[in-house]
Amino acid sequence: MIPPKEDITIQFAHVAYTLAERFALRETGIGHFQTWTREDMAARIGEADVLMCSAFWNDGLLARADRLRFIQVSAAGYNWFGLDALAEKGVRLAHGSGINANAVSDHAMALILALTRKLHTGRDNQRKHFWRGMLSERGMREDELPGKTVLIYGVGAIGGRLARLARAFDTHVIGVKRDLANHEPALSEVHPPAALAELLPRADFVVLCCPLTLATANMIDAAAFAAMKPSAYLINVARGGCVDEGALVTALRAGAIAGAGIDVTADEPLAETSPLWDLENVILTPHTGGETPKYEDNAIDILLENLDRLWRGETTLRNEVV
Repeated sequence: MIPPKEDITIQFAHVAYTLAERFALRETGIGHFQTWTREDMAARIGEADVLMCSAFWNDGLLARADRLRFIQVSAAGYNWFGLDALAEKGVRLAHGSGINANAVSDHAMALILALTRKLHTGRDNQRKHFWRGMLSERGMREDELPGKTVLIYGVGAIGGRLARLARAFDTHVIGVKRDLANHEPALSEVHPPAALAELLPRADFVVLCCPLTLATANMIDAAAFAAMKPSAYLINVARGGCVDEGALVTALRAGAIAGAGIDVTADEPLAETSPLWDLENVILTPHTGGETPKYEDNAIDILLENLDRLWRGETTLRNEVV
């Protein structure tokens, strides 16, 4: 059980997002504060009944978090939380799926469009003050989306909305997901994860919208790139660990695939020595796919919904994990 509303204290912990500032505008009367670094978060974790954070977490904090009863993750991913450790301590956990569904699906569609229309090479030419003439080589021209096949691995809130966007561009959309009984109507067809290898040769765009789990770690590896068409693109708005980065670089350099749109990398920030920075067939963004002015408010909406559920004594939380 968490304390009543008048006795509860929420700790917001994030390096950049102004969660406490936006929460104060709700005028809930709930006590709260924000910490901006891992060190400050650890120093004050003992004051919190409820914590909203993401990548700052480590399970060692539980030893000093005697009051903590609930963690609301301010992101969709939660792979850095030890679920057994939380359960043993009696701490509930819910993730933030849906916080950035619009933003990330928009971002994925933007990467698809940018690669199709070669906006990255247009920008490069702009910086060189180079006006490219018309091309006789048909394969070097910008392309169009109608008739292309978009394969989406992970059709949750983000993947489902991306499916609707992709269908609006007259593409054939293949969804890969575990639950085949219920799926987004915009999907042209749906298959289980085990079918990925046989689906890859059909795709013009392979889009990852899945969480990072044991099953998806390094899922797109050398064998996957070998199965893809040389004209195909990889779009990753999931987690960097879902892709074997060395195999990706090799495939991009060798022309095994046409290019990639990447918002996430295995290590972040990306090392200055990474080849991904300089590959001309790559569009790279620094894990900003989910960032919009609405991010904090979307996160707080989910937090308040789950707090209301806890105060009502409900046993199920939105996006419940533990």
